[in-house]
Amino acid sequence: MTESHAPRILLAEDDNAMRGYLTRALEKAGYEVVSVDRGTAALPLLKTEHFDLLLSDIVMPEMDGIELAQRCNEASPHTKVMFITGFAAVTLKASREQPAAKVLSKPFHLRDLVLEVERVFDEQAIASL
Repeated sequence: MTESHAPRILLAEDDNAMRGYLTRALEKAGYEVVSVDRGTAALPLLKTEHFDLLLSDIVMPEMDGIELAQRCNEASPHTKVMFITGFAAVTLKASREQPAAKVLSKPFHLRDLVLEVERVFDEQAIASL
């Protein structure tokens, strides 16, 4: 009998309160979450661990979410990418530079975040059939 593992999410969010809030909501929904406060902390993890989804804020110090996503595509091409942002102009840039990535604009309800994450994994499961 094979053991089923919860999908792993790497969360990169520089706002401490938001990071904790999102981590708790995703864990409550059954996901395994590793959270970091910046893109430069996420990158080494993408190179050494398996993650099913990178959930990243776009505007962060040191390395923004778009650059992190580009590096994720190189280091871990199987990892899906989803952005969260509070800036509309940044949403447009993210959509151009990472067209396959979903962008969720702040403020959003936690239920909406969980639904979007589930949708990403459902699309991945359908694509693998």
